[in-house]
Amino acid sequence: MFSRLMVDAWAAGSIVAVVAGVVGFFTVLRGSAFVAHAVPQSAFAGAAGASLIGVSSIAGLGAFSFLGALGIGLLGRRGRHDVATALAVVMMLGLGSLFLSFSTEYAPQIFALLFGEVLGVSRGELWPIGLIGLACIAGIALLYRPLMLASVAPEVAEAGGTPNHRMEMAFLLVMALATTMAVPVVGALLIFSLLIGPPAAGRCFADRPSHALGLSVAIALATVWVSIAISYLSNLPIGFLVGTLGALDYGIGRGWTALRR
Repeated sequence: MFSRLMVDAWAAGSIVAVVAGVVGFFTVLRGSAFVAHAVPQSAFAGAAGASLIGVSSIAGLGAFSFLGALGIGLLGRRGRHDVATALAVVMMLGLGSLFLSFSTEYAPQIFALLFGEVLGVSRGELWPIGLIGLACIAGIALLYRPLMLASVAPEVAEAGGTPNHRMEMAFLLVMALATTMAVPVVGALLIFSLLIGPPAAGRCFADRPSHALGLSVAIALATVWVSIAISYLSNLPIGFLVGTLGALDYGIGRGWTALRR
């Protein structure tokens, strides 16, 4: 379980879990679950296009993640946010389908982009994943106070001179970075689970934002670690385990909230 291959998997999964816990906390706090679903779909389309033309998938992931995030932010500012997000999902899924229709030679890569390939992460891929993860954490650290205020009391933040649309755009760019880092590891569909399940569970167990943020990271780490261990021992797909445990985390959190009441 702790061979060189597995050590790389533990490291990559841990990086993704920490970033997902931090970014996901604000995703849940801001009610941006739909956006957390849309941005990874944008990344998937970019990675599919990059594979088609033979360039780095990280480049495609980053370019389309930022395009999707900027599109949602700009269109949502001048219209309904949910409509802009839905249109971004549809357009990016359509582009991904178009790119994939041009070739049938990338089935393993497509599966990995959708559902992740934690056990396939190489030592050389850890560096870009780690650097992008550090950039995400640094971005949240810089934005922490105004982002927290804009998430909890947007009217107060606006009155205090912190425009909500600027915070929204900044947060969307951080989410795009997190997506770029996470999709090669856990896939476009499963990063959504990590961004929502553990952070939502953390909020159920804690009332203070700092405590909820810490619990969000801890639960995300536990979810990824348990998924990797069970997958190694049972040969079950990691994607299934991450998604199931993410939902179970939230179910336990809601049960705890009901018991407290």
